Amino acid sequence: MTSTKPRVHGLGGVFFKARDPAALGAWYRDKLGFEVDPSFGGAMFRWQRLDREQEGMTLWTPFAADTQYLAPSEKPYMLNLRVDDLDAMLASLRADGCQVLDRREDGAYGKFGYVLDPEGTLLELWQPPEDEPAAGTTPA
Repeated sequence: MTSTKPRVHGLGGVFFKARDPAALGAWYRDKLGFEVDPSFGGAMFRWQRLDREQEGMTLWTPFAADTQYLAPSEKPYMLNLRVDDLDAMLASLRADGCQVLDRREDGAYGKFGYVLDPEGTLLELWQPPEDEPAAGTTPA
């Protein structure tokens, strides 16, 4: 039996606070071979979805320690989760009594909605545009 409930289909990115994002990015570049893009200080990992002919990406991005982008969470990290239908996912979460934020972004990089998990971690739900951004650009 297949569920009609919207679901997450991938990890869009890991975003976290760092004392020195540039130095940390350089360490990951030099020691682990991350291809850190200087335009946003993070790395992009490309992959192929198995359930359709569509390329995807996962971002790894350090933010400044004083960023407010992860608010209202007090956690030093945020997960970006990929969804196919943001509106359906947010409606389902609201119906389940989850703490969905009024914050919403729609633009060239897709649609973004936000929810807090039961422990206060900010989850950024991302519905990528039909044609995902090219390498060297970031939806964050």
